[in-house]
Amino acid sequence: MDVQFLLDNLRNIPDYPKPGIQFQDVSTLFKDADCLRMLSDELYSLYKDKGITKVVGIESRGFVLGAILAARLGAGFVMCRKPGKLPGMTRKASYQKEYGYDCIEIHDDAISADDVVLIHDDLLATGGSMLAACQLVRSFKPQGVFVNFLLELRMEGLNGREALQGEEITALIEVNR
Repeated sequence: MDVQFLLDNLRNIPDYPKPGIQFQDVSTLFKDADCLRMLSDELYSLYKDKGITKVVGIESRGFVLGAILAARLGAGFVMCRKPGKLPGMTRKASYQKEYGYDCIEIHDDAISADDVVLIHDDLLATGGSMLAACQLVRSFKPQGVFVNFLLELRMEGLNGREALQGEEITALIEVNR
Protein backbone atom coordinates (compact mmCIF):
# COMPACT_ATOMS: atom_id res chain seq x y z
CA MET A 1 0.00 0.00 0.00
CA ASP A 2 1.38 3.38 -1.02
CA VAL A 3 0.58 5.52 2.04
CA GLN A 4 2.07 8.68 0.53
CA PHE A 5 -0.14 8.30 -2.56
CA LEU A 6 -3.17 8.02 -0.28
CA LEU A 7 -2.10 11.01 1.81
CA ASP A 8 -1.57 13.03 -1.37
CA ASN A 9 -5.18 12.25 -2.33
CA LEU A 10 -6.65 13.09 1.10
CA ARG A 11 -8.31 16.49 1.38
CA ASN A 12 -8.01 18.64 4.51
CA ILE A 13 -10.81 21.15 5.09
CA PRO A 14 -9.89 23.74 7.75
CA ASP A 15 -12.49 25.06 10.20
CA TYR A 16 -15.13 22.44 9.34
CA PRO A 17 -17.62 21.84 10.88
CA LYS A 18 -16.53 24.58 13.28
CA PRO A 19 -13.48 26.85 13.72
CA GLY A 20 -10.36 25.02 14.81
CA ILE A 21 -11.32 21.61 13.39
CA GLN A 22 -9.14 20.25 10.57
CA PHE A 23 -11.59 17.94 8.79
CA GLN A 24 -9.97 15.03 6.96
CA ASP A 25 -12.20 14.41 3.94
CA VAL A 26 -11.86 10.79 2.80
CA SER A 27 -14.35 11.29 -0.04
CA THR A 28 -11.37 12.23 -2.22
CA LEU A 29 -9.95 8.74 -1.58
CA PHE A 30 -13.25 7.12 -2.58
CA LYS A 31 -13.58 9.01 -5.87
CA ASP A 32 -10.16 7.85 -7.10
CA ALA A 33 -10.34 4.28 -8.43
CA ASP A 34 -6.69 3.54 -7.59
CA CYS A 35 -7.09 4.75 -4.00
CA LEU A 36 -10.32 2.81 -3.54
CA ARG A 37 -8.79 -0.39 -4.92
CA MET A 38 -5.66 0.05 -2.77
CA LEU A 39 -7.72 0.55 0.41
CA SER A 40 -10.01 -2.37 -0.41
CA ASP A 41 -7.08 -4.69 -1.10
CA GLU A 42 -5.31 -3.69 2.12
CA LEU A 43 -8.42 -4.19 4.26
CA TYR A 44 -9.11 -7.55 2.67
CA SER A 45 -5.52 -8.63 3.30
CA LEU A 46 -5.77 -7.64 6.98
CA TYR A 47 -9.03 -9.46 7.68
CA LYS A 48 -9.34 -12.37 5.21
CA ASP A 49 -8.19 -14.95 7.78
CA LYS A 50 -10.01 -13.61 10.85
CA GLY A 51 -13.32 -15.47 10.37
CA ILE A 52 -15.33 -12.24 10.00
CA THR A 53 -19.05 -12.96 9.54
CA LYS A 54 -20.39 -9.39 9.86
CA VAL A 55 -18.93 -6.00 9.01
CA VAL A 56 -20.51 -3.02 10.80
CA GLY A 57 -20.09 0.31 9.02
CA ILE A 58 -20.59 3.54 10.95
CA GLU A 59 -22.63 6.27 9.22
CA SER A 60 -21.87 7.39 6.70
CA ARG A 61 -18.32 7.14 5.41
CA GLY A 62 -17.92 3.76 7.13
CA PHE A 63 -20.57 2.40 4.77
CA VAL A 64 -18.38 2.72 1.68
CA LEU A 65 -15.45 0.43 2.45
CA GLY A 66 -17.42 -1.51 5.06
CA ALA A 67 -19.81 -2.78 2.39
CA ILE A 68 -17.00 -3.43 -0.10
CA LEU A 69 -15.06 -5.39 2.52
CA ALA A 70 -18.12 -7.39 3.62
CA ALA A 71 -18.72 -8.47 0.01
CA ARG A 72 -15.07 -9.48 -0.45
CA LEU A 73 -15.05 -11.43 2.83
CA GLY A 74 -18.36 -13.17 2.13
CA ALA A 75 -19.75 -11.54 5.28
CA GLY A 76 -22.96 -9.67 6.01
CA PHE A 77 -23.02 -5.88 6.25
CA VAL A 78 -24.69 -4.03 9.14
CA MET A 79 -25.36 -0.28 9.20
CA CYS A 80 -24.74 1.69 12.38
CA ARG A 81 -26.81 4.84 11.84
CA LYS A 82 -27.97 8.09 13.40
CA PRO A 83 -31.29 7.98 15.28
CA GLY A 84 -34.48 7.58 13.30
CA LYS A 85 -32.79 6.23 10.14
CA LEU A 86 -33.36 2.51 10.77
CA PRO A 87 -36.87 1.04 10.72
CA GLY A 88 -37.81 -1.55 13.32
CA MET A 89 -36.39 -2.23 16.77
CA THR A 90 -32.94 -0.80 17.48
CA ARG A 91 -30.33 -0.51 20.19
CA LYS A 92 -28.92 2.96 20.87
CA ALA A 93 -25.75 4.47 22.35
CA SER A 94 -24.79 8.12 22.90
CA TYR A 95 -21.31 9.55 22.65
CA GLN A 96 -19.31 12.76 22.82
CA LYS A 97 -17.27 13.93 19.86
CA GLU A 98 -14.73 16.71 19.53
CA TYR A 99 -17.41 19.22 18.55
CA GLY A 100 -20.57 18.04 20.35
CA TYR A 101 -22.74 15.03 21.20
CA ASP A 102 -24.42 12.45 19.00
CA CYS A 103 -26.13 9.07 19.07
CA ILE A 104 -26.01 5.93 16.93
CA GLU A 105 -28.32 2.94 16.52
CA ILE A 106 -28.12 -0.60 15.20
CA HIS A 107 -30.93 -3.05 14.42
CA ASP A 108 -31.83 -5.27 17.35
CA ASP A 109 -31.47 -8.41 15.20
CA ALA A 110 -28.31 -7.39 13.32
CA ILE A 111 -25.76 -9.58 15.09
CA SER A 112 -25.84 -12.99 16.75
CA ALA A 113 -23.67 -14.63 19.39
CA ASP A 114 -22.12 -16.77 16.61
CA ASP A 115 -20.78 -13.76 14.71
CA VAL A 116 -17.24 -12.43 14.48
CA VAL A 117 -17.60 -8.71 13.84
CA LEU A 118 -15.39 -6.10 12.23
CA ILE A 119 -16.49 -2.52 13.00
CA HIS A 120 -15.24 -0.08 10.37
CA ASP A 121 -15.20 3.72 10.20
CA ASP A 122 -13.26 6.30 8.27
CA LEU A 123 -11.51 8.19 11.06
CA LEU A 124 -10.28 7.79 14.64
CA ALA A 125 -10.11 11.13 16.45
CA THR A 126 -11.61 11.11 19.97
CA GLY A 127 -12.98 7.58 19.61
CA GLY A 128 -16.49 8.53 20.74
CA SER A 129 -18.52 7.09 17.88
CA MET A 130 -16.46 3.91 17.74
CA LEU A 131 -16.71 3.44 21.50
CA ALA A 132 -20.51 3.69 21.21
CA ALA A 133 -20.47 1.25 18.26
CA CYS A 134 -18.31 -1.19 20.23
CA GLN A 135 -20.74 -1.03 23.16
CA LEU A 136 -23.65 -1.72 20.82
CA VAL A 137 -21.90 -4.62 19.07
CA ARG A 138 -20.67 -6.13 22.34
CA SER A 139 -24.24 -6.04 23.71
CA PHE A 140 -24.95 -8.91 21.25
CA LYS A 141 -22.12 -10.93 22.84
CA PRO A 142 -20.45 -11.97 19.56
CA GLN A 143 -17.54 -14.41 19.44
CA GLY A 144 -15.10 -11.67 18.51
CA VAL A 145 -14.80 -7.97 17.66
CA PHE A 146 -12.21 -6.16 15.56
CA VAL A 147 -12.00 -2.39 15.02
CA ASN A 148 -10.67 -0.69 11.90
CA PHE A 149 -10.21 2.86 10.62
CA LEU A 150 -8.89 4.27 7.38
CA LEU A 151 -7.22 7.14 9.23
CA GLU A 152 -6.03 7.65 12.78
CA LEU A 153 -5.46 11.27 13.77
CA ARG A 154 -2.63 11.58 16.25
CA MET A 155 -2.58 15.03 17.77
CA GLU A 156 -2.81 16.67 21.16
CA GLY A 157 -6.29 16.45 22.64
CA LEU A 158 -7.41 13.55 20.45
CA ASN A 159 -6.97 10.38 22.44
CA GLY A 160 -9.08 7.99 20.42
CA ARG A 161 -6.89 4.94 20.83
CA GLU A 162 -6.88 5.40 24.61
CA ALA A 163 -10.69 5.68 24.63
CA LEU A 164 -10.83 2.28 22.93
CA GLN A 165 -8.53 0.44 25.33
CA GLY A 166 -9.00 -3.30 25.16
CA GLU A 167 -10.15 -3.28 21.52
CA GLU A 168 -8.07 -4.79 18.72
CA ILE A 169 -7.55 -1.71 16.52
CA THR A 170 -5.96 -1.24 13.11
CA ALA A 171 -5.68 1.97 11.14
CA LEU A 172 -4.42 1.98 7.57
CA ILE A 173 -2.97 5.50 7.75
CA GLU A 174 -1.74 7.62 10.66
CA VAL A 175 -1.97 11.40 10.33
CA ASN A 176 0.15 13.44 12.75
CA ARG A 177 -0.77 17.11 13.00
